Amino acid sequence: MKYNFDELIDRRNTRSYKWDQGEKLFGAADVLPLWVADMDFHCPPAVRDVLIQRAQLGVYGYAIHTDSYYDSIVKWYSRRHDWEISPGWITDSPSIVTSLSLAVELFSEPGSQVVLQSPVYYPFYDVIRTNGRVVAKNPLVIRDGRFEMDYDQLETLFQGGAKLLLLCSPHNPGGRVWEREELLRLGALCLQYGVTVVSDEIHADLTFPGHKHIPFASLSPELADRTITCLAATKTFNLPGLHTSFIVASNPAVKRKLEQRLKSLSLHMANHFAQDAVQAAYNEGEEWLDEMMAYVKGNLDFAIAYLKEQLPQVKPLVPGGTYLLWLDCRDLGLDVKGLKELMFVKAKVAFSEGSVFGTEGEGWLRINLACPRSIVEEGLKRFCQAVSGQPV
Repeated sequence: MKYNFDELIDRRNTRSYKWDQGEKLFGAADVLPLWVADMDFHCPPAVRDVLIQRAQLGVYGYAIHTDSYYDSIVKWYSRRHDWEISPGWITDSPSIVTSLSLAVELFSEPGSQVVLQSPVYYPFYDVIRTNGRVVAKNPLVIRDGRFEMDYDQLETLFQGGAKLLLLCSPHNPGGRVWEREELLRLGALCLQYGVTVVSDEIHADLTFPGHKHIPFASLSPELADRTITCLAATKTFNLPGLHTSFIVASNPAVKRKLEQRLKSLSLHMANHFAQDAVQAAYNEGEEWLDEMMAYVKGNLDFAIAYLKEQLPQVKPLVPGGTYLLWLDCRDLGLDVKGLKELMFVKAKVAFSEGSVFGTEGEGWLRINLACPRSIVEEGLKRFCQAVSGQPV
């Protein structure tokens, strides 16, 4: 490989959300963090270079958006996802969660039901509830070792009046890369019942061989007309601290409504650094991404084999994408409190505890595999030893 993903980068004492909160969140500073979804890898060299150049300007004034920025996004989605989008459909937003929250506020009524498919990324619940809406769960079902949608129950929610769906595609925490036929069936229901779809596709670029991400809005002009797609380069290239994302909406009325609200909150200005980083990533980061995903696939294969040998009662849900691994730990017979004690106190490791993704996640854990293999191995070793009662 051209890039060294085995390199151990010391991120402690860098104001790292992931590495500098062990004492506060888990009770001990030496807990190994494999929870929050950022990578322990250097960003692509082109990104680092352009940020250094930008910093060296020495004047950090107000910035504007440029055509070259939008062009890099358009070409990336055409090249990587066979999705032809227009620069005029793109609107910048500080984060995916900001976009989700604005969509709930603007495209549903106070007190109405908003559908999500649980277990799912926990801010989905927050943006619904804090906007005064009601969470309407459409729980995913596990068939043949993977999550699938329950279309019958979903149709019941639509028949009951729910008009907004938050879709997680690819799915977090389960790693499902939804297939075209699955999305088309979902889309048919949305068209039939007049449902607007807010599609969080931040993990779009993180798929493994044999799996292809299908942008929901690319399925048909009719579905694009009622879809708000939330995207970012931040998950793909490890840029979350830059707080940048963008919305794709081909419906002019929908786009105008979103932009007016962003402007009213003064969230519409260009970030001084982020645009340059995104543009460099999309234009020059492709080789880095392909190598990074090959490395993460190696981490995934290693983790699955290790657990099969050392802790077979814990069963992974094999993902088609993301750098996350969803583990079924229910056979350990522990409740939420017991799982936390096992991780944080006995194993000195922090995976994400599953109930934060919804009650359907109780008894499950999520592991972040975007780190050097030695860290993955150490985390799994600690966990397996703790389960067997051995000292860590």
